[in-house]
Parts: sequence; C-alpha cells; structure tokens
Amino acid sequence: MLNHITLMGRLTRDPELRYTQSQIPVASFSLAVDRDYGGRDGGERQTDFIDIVAWRQTAEFVSKYFTKGSLVAVSGRLQIRDWTDRDGNKRRSAEVVADNVYFGESKRRDGDAPRSAEPRESYGGSNSGSAYGGYSDVPKGESAFAELDDGDGELPF
Repeated sequence: MLNHITLMGRLTRDPELRYTQSQIPVASFSLAVDRDYGGRDGGERQTDFIDIVAWRQTAEFVSKYFTKGSLVAVSGRLQIRDWTDRDGNKRRSAEVVADNVYFGESKRRDGDAPRSAEPRESYGGSNSGSAYGGYSDVPKGESAFAELDDGDGELPF
C-alpha cells in the first residue's frame, strides 16, 4: 500500500510551533493549493485549504524559515483523524503529515517580488539529519562543469 502526497501552495498563516509534553516540536500550518483549471471550458480556478503538521527538526525548520504567504512544496502522507468536539459530536478531519518541506521560491530581496524557483532546499525529518539540496562546494563565480577533451575519439565499448 502507498500513502504519499506532494503539494505546492502558499501558507495561509504563520506556522504555529508547539511542543508535546515530552518536548518534541510540532508545527502546524495551512496551505492554499490551487486546483487545475476546470477543463476546456476555462472554468474558474478553485483553491483548497489543506492542514499540514510537521514534527521534530522539520517543525523547527518550517517555523524558522517560513511565514504567511511563503510558497512551499510539501511531501508526506495523508492522515485521517477521528475526534469528538465540545458538544460530543464525532468529527473527522484530514491533514498531511510532512516528511519534507521545500522552499518554493528564491529568497526575497528588499523591494523585490519573490521569484518562483525549483525547490532547492528542504528539511526532511524522517531519513535525513540536515538541510540538503541548496548548497554547493563550487566556489562562487566558477562553474561546476568542465570542458572535456576529445581524446582519441574511440569509445570504450
């Protein structure tokens, strides 16, 4: 069985960072995710508001680097929770438990509008121990690519 979801949208509010009784960080936030257009008739675009929860280092990462309006990509799993409200009514809600959260746009400069970009940095709490994807060992101003010589022109196979 497979339960994996990937979403890209904008935060509807600043992430809320809390701690469990055993001091485990948990962040909750909501994403506004546009649906694809409604087909050939050019239907109006609709938006879904999806609750996201992140745990441990991912929660701290989200709380530190994202604010309301930030474009983010989230990958994780869909979770359905049953609960009882104050009036005793049984309720059900869906949320995404984030495994990885990525920047969806480049960093803003003063007075500049954000630019969309491929997700370059992320933090995944499940299998990784640090941020990855946005760092390079290549010195600034140099290319990571090198010119190859033609050699003798023969292929090794």
